[in-house]
Amino acid sequence: MTVRIGVIGTGMIGEEHSRRITQQLTGGEIVAVSDVNVEQASTVVDRLKLDAKVYESGLELIKADNVDAVLVTSWGPTHEEYVLAAIAAGKSVFCEKPLATTAEGCRHIIDAEIEAGRRLVQVGFMRRFDSGYKLMKEAIDTNRLGEPLMVHAAHRNPEVPERYVTPMAIHDTLIHELDTFRWLLDDDYASAQVIFPRKTRHAHSKVEDPQMILLETTQGVRIDVEVFVNCQYGYDIQCDVVGEDGIARLPEPQSLIFRQAGQRYNEILQDWKKRFGEAFDVELQAFIDGAAAGEICGPSSWDGYAAAIASDACVKAQESGQIEAIEMPERPAFYG
Repeated sequence: MTVRIGVIGTGMIGEEHSRRITQQLTGGEIVAVSDVNVEQASTVVDRLKLDAKVYESGLELIKADNVDAVLVTSWGPTHEEYVLAAIAAGKSVFCEKPLATTAEGCRHIIDAEIEAGRRLVQVGFMRRFDSGYKLMKEAIDTNRLGEPLMVHAAHRNPEVPERYVTPMAIHDTLIHELDTFRWLLDDDYASAQVIFPRKTRHAHSKVEDPQMILLETTQGVRIDVEVFVNCQYGYDIQCDVVGEDGIARLPEPQSLIFRQAGQRYNEILQDWKKRFGEAFDVELQAFIDGAAAGEICGPSSWDGYAAAIASDACVKAQESGQIEAIEMPERPAFYG
């Protein structure tokens, strides 16, 4: 069965996903696209040589009879409306993070999905599909490290634009770690604190950079995350899990080691597209396969909701300078 897919949002990530589905993955076909900028959508259709209809609105696309499944890669504040519409139409939907811009919005999606009676939503937390993180997950689950005690992590970008402001270090950047640690540790968060070190001279006036986020889980694991979005030297993701019997370190991306001009060195990646390209492939293939089988199995609406609750608490901690409690509701059996 070929899954006929409609893509809402044809910006960078929407075009990248469309290219993957068309040129690299199996079982899916892009038959419809939509974007707030209709001309942009038409350009992507032409550039990727898609046999796809351009719709003026995402809601029209969702209702189309020839669309089996939906990719939501539009601006974050539109996600809730489109995901809810896809659920109402009974169509599988892959939604890039955030699932919704508020925890309340995520809860609306959960309620709609439970009422629909089956899982239809996969959230774009691609790190769960990364080979290095999967090795780390296996080491924790098989008790190779003993009980986890601490996690040390870093999320570094070379630079960010003027529109990137302080809360985005949580909502747009840390959000990946917030999901990843819950998944790695099979644990929820109990509290969050944000500390601002000395500000780098490379940061513009609207963002405090770097930031240190300190998290505690319900089982007492302590997590520290450095978010440094103007580090200048490259895109660098680090993670160490410290257990009772050993430490697991996230592998470095594969790269050549050069001996040249009296130096030995290797190049550092400059953007997320190359670092997690393979993970994007695997997660989208999982969505296509799940949509074909009628069984979506990737990161769920509940995972999107849990990340949003933790994210909101971290932003509150940015503003208060205090340790803020994180209270997670009981997970419905539907997502067990």
